[in-house]
Amino acid sequence: MIISLIAALTKNQVIGKNNDLPWHLPDDMKYFMQTTRSHHVIMGRKNYQSIPEKFRPLPNRTNIVVTRQQGFSAPGCIVVHSIEQGLEVARNNNETEVFIIGGSEIYRAGFAYAEKLYLTEIDTTLEGDTYFPSFNKQQWRELSRRHHPADDRHAHAFDFVVYGRIN
Repeated sequence: MIISLIAALTKNQVIGKNNDLPWHLPDDMKYFMQTTRSHHVIMGRKNYQSIPEKFRPLPNRTNIVVTRQQGFSAPGCIVVHSIEQGLEVARNNNETEVFIIGGSEIYRAGFAYAEKLYLTEIDTTLEGDTYFPSFNKQQWRELSRRHHPADDRHAHAFDFVVYGRIN
């Protein structure tokens, strides 16, 4: 099973602000939906709660929520208490590629296991309160990069980049 992290981040590593995305990039949302469709996705409780209720659980995916809160309920999701338990659920369900989808703490915990990174690198610096963890790019090889210019629907240019861990 391939273990992947997927995130959109600015040049200053911002991934969120006030429990929301500080940008509106419809094509990035479409990319996320297409990339993770039919897979297990692992997210933290705060990330789960930041998803608008009408989109919870994320459709066409097995949603796994990691929380330390005993008795936490997330209808339609599998609730676990560690990233390792979430990975075990995916493994036991014969998942081919599991996606860790945030937030910060879950990304930090997931880096130890990640083999691939799907990063939407947004060509801007924004204010935020949630950040993607710093990582050593020397340990990763760029596998693909696709540029998306700013346009009437996207205020910022961005690149869809896939990295593979160098063993």
